[in-house]
Amino acid sequence: MNPTPPPGPLEVVVHSGPADWWVILAGLGPLAVLIAALLAFYINSRTLAQRTSADKTALDQKREADEQALRQKTEADSRAEWWRRTQWALDRALDQDEGTKALGLATLNVLARSELARAEELELFDAAWENVAGGDDWTVSAGSPEHKDVQARPNAASARDGKVTRAAHRVQVAAARLRVTLDKRLGRLTPPQTKALAKEPT
Repeated sequence: MNPTPPPGPLEVVVHSGPADWWVILAGLGPLAVLIAALLAFYINSRTLAQRTSADKTALDQKREADEQALRQKTEADSRAEWWRRTQWALDRALDQDEGTKALGLATLNVLARSELARAEELELFDAAWENVAGGDDWTVSAGSPEHKDVQARPNAASARDGKVTRAAHRVQVAAARLRVTLDKRLGRLTPPQTKALAKEPT
């Protein structure tokens, strides 16, 4: 049997110089991946936040536009209904029948107090009121500085029929109340006689 030669000395070479670049890059790989992931998460979060804010702003603007459109439609519908009632009341106020005329004037008085009544409509009511008042002694034009005698002089028909007198009085009171309302809305002074007549029962 051949004897085994003794092992020779083992040489260990230690490199003390700087490591190669690919070695350093391989060591930093996991850290670079983590940094890239964090950066991507931050960018996505900012993008999502901006998109959410933009969507919320667009939704708020749409809701506000819808509410404004609904308000405008509601106001337009209310004005159309108000004007329909006004036409009905004007037709009654100009009717020859005293009872119908009193009803029309009373309805105009209610409509004149509405916020839907603008200055031009109130002036139309004024013209209707003056047309109903005519030239009787119990009232005068709204532009006159003083009010004449409160009570109308009874005509022959009134003297013969008490019902006609009561009907005419209802017209007088309704017209006086309408004038009080119009004067208040248009910033005019109302004669005290007209105020007194407006307070009388019908």
